[in-house]
Amino acid sequence: MQKPFVALQLYTVRDFTAQDVVETLRKVRKMGYEYVELAGTYGMEFSEFRSVLNEFGLKAISAHVQFSEIEADVKKAVHEYKFMGCAYIVIPMLPEACLPSGELYKHAKGIIEKFCHVCKEAGVIPAYHNHAFEFERLPGGLFKLDKFFDDIDICAQLDTGWIRAAGQNPETYIEKYAGRCPIIHIKDTIKTGEGFEDRPAGSGSQNIPGIIKTALAAGVAGFVAELDNAVGMTSLEAAEESRRFLKSLGF
Repeated sequence: MQKPFVALQLYTVRDFTAQDVVETLRKVRKMGYEYVELAGTYGMEFSEFRSVLNEFGLKAISAHVQFSEIEADVKKAVHEYKFMGCAYIVIPMLPEACLPSGELYKHAKGIIEKFCHVCKEAGVIPAYHNHAFEFERLPGGLFKLDKFFDDIDICAQLDTGWIRAAGQNPETYIEKYAGRCPIIHIKDTIKTGEGFEDRPAGSGSQNIPGIIKTALAAGVAGFVAELDNAVGMTSLEAAEESRRFLKSLGF
């Protein structure tokens, strides 16, 4: 079996990319990341941004592309990120009205089905990334997230942190979507009085080794390290700590 890739979701270090994209990417590569997951191109043209990534030996393995961008011009969105070298194009979230039982669900479903078709024609894999709010039960007991995946033939990019925040077990969900979940977000968390806080991989309460073991058995091809918010350290320090821990596990 090919060794899984490890990427950094660049949203993690958005406070640094807002100041200096090029220097931030240089630091990300120096940490040992060879792959990144995109969250926009920071005002650069796609060709310019690809050149910067190439300069540092970084590969954009996947990208989070907003539903509004896909809705506006699905072919343009897919082909721009294929040009960047992305093997996966991920819808990072949907407005609640676009989820099952929502007033715009039928419309959104049609757009997403077209997106999946265009992706497959282009040779890239379409996916949807969960948060916690999709774990709302519909009449009959099914979660909106599961209904969504029942209705639409799209891969799952399971975010282990948000699954935990929703009160569910990440390993159970990875097993549930085995064969349909090629990439997952490795996100460690701790429970607080107000909910959950992110921590670098290996320093929270998640069973990261267990999650990885389950993911490998489920056919996951790669892991994307992410923190929505770093606490007690800079986002770059948190990204580096996550990379160091995953290296200690052999990745």
